[in-house]
Amino acid sequence: MSADKTSLYQKRVAVAMSGGVDSSVTAALMLQAGAEVEGVFMRLAQPGIEDHQRRVEGVAAHLGIPLTVLDLAEPFGQKVLQPFVAAYLAGLTPNPCVFCNRQIKFGLLLEAMLSRGVDFLATGHYVRLTPALPLDRLLCRGLDPRKDQSYFLCRLKREVLPRILFPLGEKRKTEVYELAASLGLSGRHGPESQDVCFLGEQTVADFLAAYAGQEAPAEGPAGGLIVTTDGREVGRHRGVFRYTIGQRRGLGIPDDTPYYVVALDAQSNRVVVGKPEDLLRRQIRLGALNWLIDPPRLPARFSVQLRHRHRPAPALLTPAADGTFTLDFDQPQRAPAPGQYAAFYQEDQLLGGGEILS
Repeated sequence: MSADKTSLYQKRVAVAMSGGVDSSVTAALMLQAGAEVEGVFMRLAQPGIEDHQRRVEGVAAHLGIPLTVLDLAEPFGQKVLQPFVAAYLAGLTPNPCVFCNRQIKFGLLLEAMLSRGVDFLATGHYVRLTPALPLDRLLCRGLDPRKDQSYFLCRLKREVLPRILFPLGEKRKTEVYELAASLGLSGRHGPESQDVCFLGEQTVADFLAAYAGQEAPAEGPAGGLIVTTDGREVGRHRGVFRYTIGQRRGLGIPDDTPYYVVALDAQSNRVVVGKPEDLLRRQIRLGALNWLIDPPRLPARFSVQLRHRHRPAPALLTPAADGTFTLDFDQPQRAPAPGQYAAFYQEDQLLGGGEILS
């Protein structure tokens, strides 16, 4: 939703600021819309946090807005890091940004700022919000298809939508850089934020290895077997958590055609590999559905996105007798990973999502 001066004049708007170009321009746009703007910076358990805070302080001073610093490192560890690590050690492939958005940014942060009397929380996400009913809004893809971040919001609570703003949703990234230059922000903001903020320069595998060495019990993941889909041993691995569904590199298995990781069995400490055709799935199971609209009558068809960069595909969502749900795709999809999320769309509108089950 593009904020206009009529709707935001003298409204109190808190802007979640990271020091990057997107949140810096977001704050400037809210000022231009006539809002009473204050920045808010979350101190999380991430590398280089002091540098991030200094950049945010510099941008806030340049814009002439007050800045609130909230220390959310402890709840971030409990609600994001610990579930992330536990899921990987269980052989899943979680998306920490999805549950961080629900639990932290549009959870604890939003609650904290609303308790201080702000009217809205604005962020630099490339997502659009459009008015529907007076107290209802539709969450849609950002205008820039290369920057659209709606997938990461598929687990938001529906009731937060009236209290949030996404002023970059109708802009392209090139426009945002041009705005930053015209507003004197170039050189003040930092580099573009990475997808997983707490990794720093580490890979996911290195982060998990370090974390598991401190937190996992002695009998936790260690070396084990790499087996084919028919159970034939073809190698050994260095921990199930080092692998993801669809992975090709680093397996060290010579063959005429390459092997790919097709399943992770943490319970038996095995990595299962197969050929490209073994990655294809026409049907997957989902749990823990979340809706940003009135829950639709099922079965129903949606356009379904399985990963941030996955091209949405048509599928039928059907309730199962055990309380889970099945997604039947018109065409088989490559490498759906348990622990990730399936996001449901109708054209550009995000309707909700569910967790992919084993």
